[in-house]
Amino acid sequence: MAIRARGWRPPPPPLLLLLLWVTGQAAPVAGLGLGSDTELQIERRFVPDECPRTVRSGDFVRYHYVGMFPDGQKFDSSYDRDSTFNVFVGKGQLIAGMDQALVGMCVNERRFVKIPSKLAYGSEGVSGVIPPDSILHFDVLLMDIWNSEDQVQIHTYFKPASCPRTIQVSDFVRYHYNGTFLDGTLFDSSHNRMKTYDTYVGIGWLIPGMDKGLLGMCVGEKRIITIPPFLAYGEDGDGKDIPGQASLVFDVALLDLHNPKDGISIENKVVPENCERQSQTGDFLRYHYNGTLLDGTFFDSSYSRNRTFDTYIGQGYVIAGMDEGLLGVCIGEKRRIVVPPHLGYGEEGRGKNHLESLKITEPEVLHGKGPGPLRFHQVLQDILMAPKAEITALGNIPGSAVLVFDIHVIDFHNPSDSISITSHYKPPDCSVLSKKGDYLKYHYNASLLDGTLLDSTWNLGKTYNIVLGSGQVVLGMDMGLREMCVGEKRTVIIPPHLGYGEAGVDGEVPGSAVLVFDIELLELVAGLPEGYMFIWNGEVSANLFEEIDKDGNGEVLLEEFSEYIHAQVASGKGKLAPGFDAEMIVKNMFTNQDRNGDGKVTAEEFKLKDQEAKHDEL
Repeated sequence: MAIRARGWRPPPPPLLLLLLWVTGQAAPVAGLGLGSDTELQIERRFVPDECPRTVRSGDFVRYHYVGMFPDGQKFDSSYDRDSTFNVFVGKGQLIAGMDQALVGMCVNERRFVKIPSKLAYGSEGVSGVIPPDSILHFDVLLMDIWNSEDQVQIHTYFKPASCPRTIQVSDFVRYHYNGTFLDGTLFDSSHNRMKTYDTYVGIGWLIPGMDKGLLGMCVGEKRIITIPPFLAYGEDGDGKDIPGQASLVFDVALLDLHNPKDGISIENKVVPENCERQSQTGDFLRYHYNGTLLDGTFFDSSYSRNRTFDTYIGQGYVIAGMDEGLLGVCIGEKRRIVVPPHLGYGEEGRGKNHLESLKITEPEVLHGKGPGPLRFHQVLQDILMAPKAEITALGNIPGSAVLVFDIHVIDFHNPSDSISITSHYKPPDCSVLSKKGDYLKYHYNASLLDGTLLDSTWNLGKTYNIVLGSGQVVLGMDMGLREMCVGEKRTVIIPPHLGYGEAGVDGEVPGSAVLVFDIELLELVAGLPEGYMFIWNGEVSANLFEEIDKDGNGEVLLEEFSEYIHAQVASGKGKLAPGFDAEMIVKNMFTNQDRNGDGKVTAEEFKLKDQEAKHDEL
């Protein structure tokens, strides 16, 4: 109700109103007629507790009245016309008795006034309505009072402790208000519509009094703005709810404030002392956040879903303000990012649909755009599994809202990253280094970059044992264990594309998580050359087939073959690849020799693998 159309012009100064009691004729000038000698009598039937101002000569008033003769017969009433009587006091526009009777009244005060004939219509009366020499009784209720010299009145009854910025000309604001007349009658309320009033200030989008009354407010501030009619809707009112010449009172609570020229603002809360790298365009971040409006109203939180928000930055996957605000962060950093609406969700805001926060739609995903189908369905699953109350809160952002994100960066990486290795201790003799095929026994602690412990072999009381290069661990761990000597301690940082990827491990490793492994190598058993699962440690017998075929029948069965190979290993003449199932290796060796697949190997089938000095394999 405080808005006005563009091109609005202030109303002309109020015309002098001549009192037309009943007939439409001008009220007689005070002092005409000689009526009764009875003096003016005033009875104050109700006086409000608060009376900041009373009627003075020269003020403009709006009041209701009932006019009666001494016998109680009514001769006029403003209530019957459903309109207050509006007039200047003390300027001869009223009968003399009423001019005097209104002086000193408070808004909402009710007076019973007895006016003698000499201060009313005297010996002439009003033909057909008021007989000559009539004493008149008026029951008066004052509704409004103002003076042409009045200005906008501002009373701040709450101001927040922190006020980093106040409303200036050309700012865009969102506020709630209750609009009343001076007597307290409500004529409008944004609260009843459950929607803020959103507008620019100081550029003519509001009535002049509101334009002035909002200047200097802080977000969270509450003030009462009292506006005289010539700075509001003037003589004509608004044609609907606000009558002409009405003073207006707005009880305003400011919720939001920005300027179209604003950029984001960043406040660092916690910055780690050790920050080896800051985020850059193209990095993939995992972070937690609380999202609020500028007045503190909560709209979303990754914590409530117990899952980080994961995204690329600087590439348009998130709103522009967050794309910018997430650049230059350190792992573990906490910062507040304030995003103006033109870098957030604009004039339209966002409804209760969390998918919209990704700025993508399912068709875009299916056509190869956005962060990929996996990410889309992860978010979809979040929504489907969330409680109804949580879904209601997700993404509920009003139009033109300034957004405040309190973020905590858990980790980030770049798709081009490789592993990072830091060696903390090497024993004096560190000449034998791990290589592909070696059998390793090691301890580790696995954690996220923020220090969250995921797993520990020390806690389990047993080592983790693998064959290096055999695919028994993620690629990043396989790379991190190479060229390590027994007794060495190192930290290996593994980006997700060399770890557990976008999917992670359900209940154990979050999706797209950078992993930190603190490793100590305890044992190394040298493996066999690449491509070999068994080798001879000495010269190979020229009569190898005959030695295996103990019964001399020209056929070797699996049992004979296995017994022979295990005997060679036990005597130190042969060696099986460490870390694998020995029986499975032997069986595979036999199957390789049984070329026709009949379950037995003949002399014609039996062949050695290509010769390599002292490294022959069956």
